Amino acid sequence: MLAVARRADLDLAIALAEEAEAPRAWYGLGSAPAGRIRLIVVRGSVRLDSLMRGRGPAWGAGFAMPGARTIVVRADKGDPRQTLRHELAHFALHDAVRVRVPLWFDEGYAAVAAGEWDRLDGLQLNLTVARGQIPNFYELDRALRAGESTAEAAYALAASAVAMIARRHPGHSLEPLLTRLKGGESFDSALLASTGSTVGRFEVEWQKDVRKRYGLLVWAMAGGLWLLVALGVLLAAWLRRRRDRPRRAALDYGWVVEPEEPEEPEAAPPPLDRSGPAP
Repeated sequence: MLAVARRADLDLAIALAEEAEAPRAWYGLGSAPAGRIRLIVVRGSVRLDSLMRGRGPAWGAGFAMPGARTIVVRADKGDPRQTLRHELAHFALHDAVRVRVPLWFDEGYAAVAAGEWDRLDGLQLNLTVARGQIPNFYELDRALRAGESTAEAAYALAASAVAMIARRHPGHSLEPLLTRLKGGESFDSALLASTGSTVGRFEVEWQKDVRKRYGLLVWAMAGGLWLLVALGVLLAAWLRRRRDRPRRAALDYGWVVEPEEPEEPEAAPPPLDRSGPAP
């Protein structure tokens, strides 16, 4: 394990490298050594962009490049240790599975394997999802590489799809699918054998499941209703000010402000008579 960082982040880089080298069992894959990895810790989007050379969004907190055996982690974005676990999960999946998998599965597996369940909690307050506007898998892949707010929801949706694959198997496990993938079976074939659905059919079933789990009722109970109330109060206050604006202007019409008369200076006291009686 090679850790690279500036002096200010060197201690963090060493701690992350030690964590990466620790034995770990990955969800559905079992124990998998990290192997040879170069870990780079940076700070700031400018530094990250210059290092990645446009190969990833500047808002990203971390990047995994399995071909180059390199992981990049931002020290000033989110939790660096959580980011490291996410990127290591990418490595574990790519080391075990040599066949091509969809981007949504790759990112969804990394989120689930790293224990990023807070992403799913975030879906409860996503109004777009609550309204039932769920992307298909092609659109989901594109959203994962979009702007930060769009990508955050896309990561959560990808994790929900991977979690649903596990739920669909009788053993409620992702291991059967991953075992087939490790054996060289195509993703479409492995998904069909593990869930009983083709990719197209599973996509429709997943969209229905998301609408059921994160509908408007769940959104309202999670706090969305209070958000609407707050927005309603702000809107009512703005409308009232707008409605009262002509009346306030009419009240001000015709008023003449009299200039204040300058105050007269007080008369100076008479000089003291310092002359005394004649000697």
